[in-house]
Amino acid sequence: MFTKKFVLFGLCAIFCFCAFTALTFAQTRQRIVGNNPIIKPQSESTELVNSGVYSRPRAQNPSTTNTPLVKQTVISQPTTRRNLTNDLLVRPTVSSKAVNAPAANALNATSSMAMFNGRLENAMNSKLGIRYHYGSQGPNTYDCSGLVWSVFNQAGVPITRTSAATFWREFEPVYGDDRYKFGTLVFFNKLGHVGIVIDENTFYQASSSKGVTYSKFAGYWEKRIVGFRRVPVETLAAMVK
Repeated sequence: MFTKKFVLFGLCAIFCFCAFTALTFAQTRQRIVGNNPIIKPQSESTELVNSGVYSRPRAQNPSTTNTPLVKQTVISQPTTRRNLTNDLLVRPTVSSKAVNAPAANALNATSSMAMFNGRLENAMNSKLGIRYHYGSQGPNTYDCSGLVWSVFNQAGVPITRTSAATFWREFEPVYGDDRYKFGTLVFFNKLGHVGIVIDENTFYQASSSKGVTYSKFAGYWEKRIVGFRRVPVETLAAMVK
């Protein structure tokens, strides 16, 4: 009787030990499986890479291991670009010369006219009072065209010795206020007589009765005026030096 109880107790003890051992082993296996990473099939990983979820690591080039330093070196290299602004500033242009040419020509003409007027006045004054003689060109006597020819040549403008009518044909006409500018030629008596304008009131001539003199337009002479002519300004600028 005692032996049966002892055997039964031993079987129960063995059963309990086996059950406890199995339970302990099961708990240990579950924790190990839970800590291991889930390995996905190759096909699933490939799909994730292709779709952009994962990306494969790129192989590094030994020569470009430090990309930021390489970029910085390239940017900091000096360039050889030409300075176009300086080239444009120091390069002369043709248009600037063309714009300045008319102003320079006008200045030269004005200077030449002032020089001519001064010389002409001196030449005229040097002959005041010399007697008149038809067909004479000086230096002791003059007629009207001979006097004009002489004073113009003395002032530095070598015009041709000719008649009053030829002066009329060769020189350019003037109108308005230009008619009474100093040095303009004034013609009278159907181009038979010529003098030199001083201003709107006075002209210079070789008078048959008074010789070389200054005379007034008012009265006798203003009624006999045919017109006015003038040596071209360009001709004066070229001749007067």
